[in-house]
Amino acid sequence: MLYKDFKENIRSLGFGSIENFMQYAGVTSDDVLSWEEKNEIPYLVSLILHILKGEKELLVTNSALDNVIEECLPLASLLEEVSSFPHKLEEMFLLQKKLNDSTNGNNWELGVTKFGKEINWLRCIHMEVAELIESTPWKHWKNINSEPDMNNIHVELVDIWHFLMSYILQETNVPKAVSLVNTHCIYEVAHDIDVKLMVNEAEKLSYISLAIDTGNMPSFSGIERFIDQFFRCCKISGLSFMWLQKLYIGKNCLNQFRQDNGYKEGHYIKVWNGNEDNVVMVDLLEKMEDVGFDDLYGKLKEEYSKNK
Repeated sequence: MLYKDFKENIRSLGFGSIENFMQYAGVTSDDVLSWEEKNEIPYLVSLILHILKGEKELLVTNSALDNVIEECLPLASLLEEVSSFPHKLEEMFLLQKKLNDSTNGNNWELGVTKFGKEINWLRCIHMEVAELIESTPWKHWKNINSEPDMNNIHVELVDIWHFLMSYILQETNVPKAVSLVNTHCIYEVAHDIDVKLMVNEAEKLSYISLAIDTGNMPSFSGIERFIDQFFRCCKISGLSFMWLQKLYIGKNCLNQFRQDNGYKEGHYIKVWNGNEDNVVMVDLLEKMEDVGFDDLYGKLKEEYSKNK
């Protein structure tokens, strides 16, 4: 494949720039400069681009090539998945801004709600970390042999993500926020959960919150530390970015549903026939292949109407 064909291919596949492709494929600027100089793209890179375009059958000529393709398929699949991350991030940040505008007023970025209540996203994060830790058997005097509630831990991480996104949006705009977060979304989740490590790493989110709040860490460098540490917690807890995004849509929808049904006024019912609304929401998500805000909202409304 010639270099000019390579540039056309990555553009048609949705990569905004060569830099985006470099980041996702794990190649360096020196590699790309070498390709441009020779006006030739390495065969494996060309193969990956053809696979992404759905042209695998055009390239299969022998069993050796079959083996190469099979080895490349996981990488190609990863590239296809991560190419959607910027869009998913933008969707989440826009939804969070919309929710904050709706519940706190259009000038919530100034740190005060439309009701004159002070907003402290750092304290919100700190308190959600405590709830995450409460979902583990951290107490040396109680239930020492019990298992961590991983489903709820993932929900608590999504709650932290709500507040972290809000804090980032308070300091910058949506495009910059997406740019700050994008490179942190590519990680391989742990399958064997180390509970002690998970608790220790979650606590570091609280330490960052307190350091910024007390003036011991500059806000902007704190944001970068927050983002890096948050996704480290996701990785250690076995929460993939794709499931984080799905849970976020679910929790964002639930938060809006709560507000529409008297949460702020104090008459919302949080336990639905013996199950907390978070649990009901996750149960609905697991049954849905594609999660749409409006569709999920309708299902929540139906379940809430069954409250006794």
